Amino acid sequence: MTPLEKLIQLGFELPPSPKAIASYIPANISGKLIFTSGQLPLKDGKLIFTGKLGKEVDMDGGKKCAIVACLNALSAINGLVGDLNKISRIIKIGVFVAGTPDFTEHHLIANSASDLLVSIWGDNGKHARFSLGVSALPLDAPVELEMIAEIQ
Repeated sequence: MTPLEKLIQLGFELPPSPKAIASYIPANISGKLIFTSGQLPLKDGKLIFTGKLGKEVDMDGGKKCAIVACLNALSAINGLVGDLNKISRIIKIGVFVAGTPDFTEHHLIANSASDLLVSIWGDNGKHARFSLGVSALPLDAPVELEMIAEIQ
């Protein structure tokens, strides 16, 4: 199955390629690597949740945010290379989580995106990762995700 077919089988769809909301581009290529800009959990141009983990957003909401941000990163890659089949493996993701000072489950939010990538690419979806807490993200988003992938 292709990555897009696996996404559909998992119950997801690839959204339209994200548009930059400032002076940057959604993704860039250097050699065989594709770097995405930070992607927010935007669906149809709107954040699916706003606020902080541990206050306005619960764990399930945070995990959904990580998945939607991951789908947006994949869409940015797809928009640049034209086909997710050109991705040979996922190298690294970074997940920023806006949370209350006592929120410490950043890694569980990031696992949602990591699990999705492994479900799509198998062993080639296993990647290096960081997840960290921040006091605020653009537009009051709970999660922001960036990705580095390798193209064939």
